[in-house]
Amino acid sequence: MLAVPENHEPVLTRTRDELADALADGAGQDSAVVMTMGALHAGHVALVRKARELVGADGVVTATVFVNPLQFGPGEDFEKYPRTFDADLEVCRAEGVDVVFAPDRGELYPGGDPQVTIDPGRLGTELEGAVRPTHFAGVLTVVAKLLNLTVPTYAVFGEKDYQQLTLIRQMVADLELPYEVVGVPTVREPDGLALSSRNRFLSDAEHVQALALSRALDAGAAAASRGPEAVVAAARAAAGDLELDYLELRDPALGSPPASGPARLLIAARIGSTRLIDNRPVLL
Repeated sequence: MLAVPENHEPVLTRTRDELADALADGAGQDSAVVMTMGALHAGHVALVRKARELVGADGVVTATVFVNPLQFGPGEDFEKYPRTFDADLEVCRAEGVDVVFAPDRGELYPGGDPQVTIDPGRLGTELEGAVRPTHFAGVLTVVAKLLNLTVPTYAVFGEKDYQQLTLIRQMVADLELPYEVVGVPTVREPDGLALSSRNRFLSDAEHVQALALSRALDAGAAAASRGPEAVVAAARAAAGDLELDYLELRDPALGSPPASGPARLLIAARIGSTRLIDNRPVLL
């Protein structure tokens, strides 16, 4: 792992002009962007470290911090989504981020909500999209904007939001955007719970209940030698009384599950007032 420069102070930018000026200093170098909604944790740190690994000590790592209103539907947690900017900036400083782009809503959407958005296609209506119908149009629209503002060599995303990662890859391929999308495996707490900014909303009892998500995924993977139906059955049994939105086995591109070979098991559940997602690879 590359060493983090000591006392490295990221350039904090709030406007697209400030961002362009900051990035101009690294013109000609490889660059990587890590897009976040803030409330940074060890999962985000893993993304930043992967970004640094990709671009090297002389490359430019940019982190964006923006709670994107377009990806929240009515009644979702936009207003209560954790906002911890001072702590986020300290994480970026400690991890050697070169540029932080933290625009406000008016800067990123100067004309109000955009009239033209990215259609996520069929996959955008399934799994997360079936529960949150406008979510992925909002995600892909802001990702496209941030890609074109930061113009990175690499864009680094976590596999914890696997459907999001899959759709971003599809968008970049279909629209021939000149960026390489890199996925990073899910980072977990010692007890197995996937790290999420929303975990802080869980009470101690709810945290214990939430461990059933990763247990269900592990149980499903352990049944892989018996075929796809056994994977799902084992996962459902291990999920117990979780309030599931979905628990499905798909192929790596999130099409129909294969009879054999690589697959992806995905789960979403509500724990009290908090909604969590998780997934893991399965080899049938």
